[in-house]
Amino acid sequence: MEYVLAYIAAGLVGLWGVSHAVPTRSVVAGFGEISTDNRRVLVQEWLAEAVTMWSFAVLIIVVTAVGGGTATVDWVYRVVAGALLVLAVLTALTGARTGVIWFKICPVLLGSSAALLLAAGLL
Repeated sequence: MEYVLAYIAAGLVGLWGVSHAVPTRSVVAGFGEISTDNRRVLVQEWLAEAVTMWSFAVLIIVVTAVGGGTATVDWVYRVVAGALLVLAVLTALTGARTGVIWFKICPVLLGSSAALLLAAGLL
């Protein structure tokens, strides 16, 4: 069961990373006329969150596949869960306060993924 919960969490986080990468162009366009430097930074930050999600997902998958059931894996789950919760709180305090539905979903999805990882670490 531990593996199933961890893989579900990894899948959710990985797909959420895709949901950040795919609309990058339209998100940047939504800012209208901004300087080239600001556009580059916006693209960088939007894609950085996608890469972060993909990295978390891969880390969860690899440690689960290679060392599932060990104390080290449990600690990896805890650390990633903590990072996801920090991102969830950050989003709840910033983007989720806008009218954009995806920002409102983000804290719930990240929090749920963190809960799955914490549960996996307890089994």
